[in-house]
Amino acid sequence: MKLNPTAGLTLALMASMATAMAQNTPPATTPAAATRPVARRGGAPYTEPNAPETKYNYNETWKPFFYTKNGDEFRAADGQPGPKYWQNRVDYKINARIDTAKNEISGSEVLTYANNSPQKLNFVWMWLDQNLFKADSRGVKQVPLVKDMTNGKVFPSSRNWGNGQVFDAGDKIKSVSIISTVNGKTTTSTAKYLINDTRMQVFIPGGIPSGGKIQFKIEWSFISPDYGSDRMGIVNNPEGKVFQVAQWYPRMCVYDDLQGWNTLPYTGESEFYLEYGDFDINITAPAKNIVVCSGQLLNPKDVYTPTQLARWAEASKSDKTVFIVKPSEVFSPASRPAGKADLTWHFVVKNARDASWSTAASFVIDAAKMDMPSGKKPLAISAYTVSSAARNARSTEYAKYSIEYNSKKWFEYPYPNATVAVGRAGGMEYPGIVFVGQGGWGVIDHEFGHNWFPMVVGSNERLYGWMDEGFNTFINTLSTANAMNGENMRGGRAFGPTAQAFTRPTLEPMMSNPDNLKEANNGTLLYSKPSAGLVMLREQILGPERFDYAFKTYIERWAYKHPSPDDFFRTMEAASGESLQWFWRGWFVNNWQLDVGVRAVSYVDGDAAKGSIITIDNLEKMAMPVTLEIKTVSGKTERVNYTAEIWERNVSWSFIYPSTEAIESVTYDPDHKLPDANRTNDVWTAKK
Repeated sequence: MKLNPTAGLTLALMASMATAMAQNTPPATTPAAATRPVARRGGAPYTEPNAPETKYNYNETWKPFFYTKNGDEFRAADGQPGPKYWQNRVDYKINARIDTAKNEISGSEVLTYANNSPQKLNFVWMWLDQNLFKADSRGVKQVPLVKDMTNGKVFPSSRNWGNGQVFDAGDKIKSVSIISTVNGKTTTSTAKYLINDTRMQVFIPGGIPSGGKIQFKIEWSFISPDYGSDRMGIVNNPEGKVFQVAQWYPRMCVYDDLQGWNTLPYTGESEFYLEYGDFDINITAPAKNIVVCSGQLLNPKDVYTPTQLARWAEASKSDKTVFIVKPSEVFSPASRPAGKADLTWHFVVKNARDASWSTAASFVIDAAKMDMPSGKKPLAISAYTVSSAARNARSTEYAKYSIEYNSKKWFEYPYPNATVAVGRAGGMEYPGIVFVGQGGWGVIDHEFGHNWFPMVVGSNERLYGWMDEGFNTFINTLSTANAMNGENMRGGRAFGPTAQAFTRPTLEPMMSNPDNLKEANNGTLLYSKPSAGLVMLREQILGPERFDYAFKTYIERWAYKHPSPDDFFRTMEAASGESLQWFWRGWFVNNWQLDVGVRAVSYVDGDAAKGSIITIDNLEKMAMPVTLEIKTVSGKTERVNYTAEIWERNVSWSFIYPSTEAIESVTYDPDHKLPDANRTNDVWTAKK
């Protein structure tokens, strides 16, 4: 809803009354043509009797010094990267093989790591995420007990582990080597390393100097869990196994200017924080299998038939979904290249923070082109089994329209393909590919939204889950409302019971580390509450035009970089020209509630024809703008709007409404666009 900053401010025409009665001078948005009230010496602020008790402290909500440090040459005070901002980089060349009988993925990789930091690094840290599924991992040991209410049995349960599967879990590191080239001669030396839970420390004789590079070669393998923390896994069905493969190679930890080495262990609850680089991936699988992966397939002639290649060419020009492998063809030998037991698939993705893949012998494949603002036409692709074909018939269409909308609205999608791989994971995101359990609009739009947060804007998911899940959930509200002519909209965005759920006393602050949250609170604190905050910021505080410019500025500034919460807060303030520290403090940093009540209506000199004095109170700790709907006895209805600054030095607010007749009712937040936790005092009526 677009705010009208002058609505209800015609009271300025009643200068003498306003001076005597108003609690404070009206906001600076009073029309220039109006007569401004003149302060009178010796006047006392107007107050209505019977003021209720309040928890609101305007000094606490509006106090300065929200930011605890000044901007510097690395991160500027206005939220943009400073002139000496740096981040490290890692490129991966990976050769992997899958043994579908043993569920084993094995491989070797060469990592080229660039130390762009000002420091010399005598060791590096890497992730071994598969160690989460070992029986003695930190993540497994943190799985809580739950009680089955139907039979009273107690058992460990969590979305964020391996579902109790007992198997030969974890990364098997065969070797770690350092590759050195001196005077054109390349040598390989064995590296000393230490594995602790999901992390591996590799020691570097002589260190990596600032500005230097180093190469590591690592040989590894692991057995895939059936259920991999709802982020990967295997579907075992009569059609054959479907593999979704993620967190599958030793990955470099981030070394940054905020934390140094970011090595919080992977326990399943929180997600990832990764460096950017290029990926060159070869995956060898049984010839009957089809492999889909992040990035561009470089050798399609080796892995698809001539008929399928012709269909790929057709799909690259089509807005309608084109079958590459039809359901009726899936189990036909003619649908796969003949003559080899195995095939190697070669993929490349550039300037990405991760890569993942999926494979099955039962995949139906379809595709269509996407139209980017630059004129590029990447492909939307879906891979799903024959038995799920009917449920996933529109998945490519959904991917296409979601990505096209967000590319036009915020930042162009950067990858050559966008693949939906249907399998075990209910919904999980990786650059250029998403894993879903079923291809409906909601999950596809959400998971591909992650290609903006955190794939392009590379925030630290391990610490600040709300900066990817919440921002993504927010852009989903707009893509759902606008893409495909709003076909997928289901209801409005008014606050119902969620207002209390978002700020209930038992809820942790949103700025908490995801591992520091009760699992049941993740949906609120990582997804819906930050999204609702951005919706309020856009629609109730800044307005769409100012918000969209500031939000897009944030994306453009921090594309392929590592922003912190302060970088986001500062950018939104600088680009919108608005101090929002009161809002960050109430909604993001603290778990404060909002409760504004309409206390009283009286009349100037006891005569409704001379104007009505309306008083509202802020009873809880949060401040927000005010919208009041005023209805007179004749049925006339009008709305009055105030910005949040009326609470900057007040716990209650009285103003003169230029009525000419008695007031029947006054309603605060009539459309329920604000998270008022107590609706019982939102309406004043003459009958009461």
